[in-house]
Amino acid sequence: MATTVVLNVRRSVTVPTWSKDELSKIAEADDLHISPFRDDGMTYGMPTWIWSVAVDDALYVRGYNGQKSRWYQATVRQKSGRIIAAGMTKDVSFEPVDGPINDRIDDAYRAKYQSSSYLRPMISARARAATVKIVPRDTRS
Repeated sequence: MATTVVLNVRRSVTVPTWSKDELSKIAEADDLHISPFRDDGMTYGMPTWIWSVAVDDALYVRGYNGQKSRWYQATVRQKSGRIIAAGMTKDVSFEPVDGPINDRIDDAYRAKYQSSSYLRPMISARARAATVKIVPRDTRS
């Protein structure tokens, strides 16, 4: 019978991030399409055009219809999929967002979409409740 001893060992974990170039191109574009996986976890859903903003080194989107948005519900269930933006197709993970970062995301929406009549709903409590961080997935095997 073997005994396993677990020692307190620190391990470095690398979290994929956007390159400055990728994030800059996506942030400047207005063409992000989001495709969370379908319930089978393998098939990408129908691409949905959605507003995106960058804050610091991260990419965020929100549901105009709040948590009732189908794509939002799929991101919460499946936690991954793909985006197509600025001529790039990227496999990504989705992380629901809450807390003070939402104020900075509001500011980014105001700056990027200031002349749109849809801005007010996108910084409403309903849309804030459906904020998602998009993280690139390392697909190397």
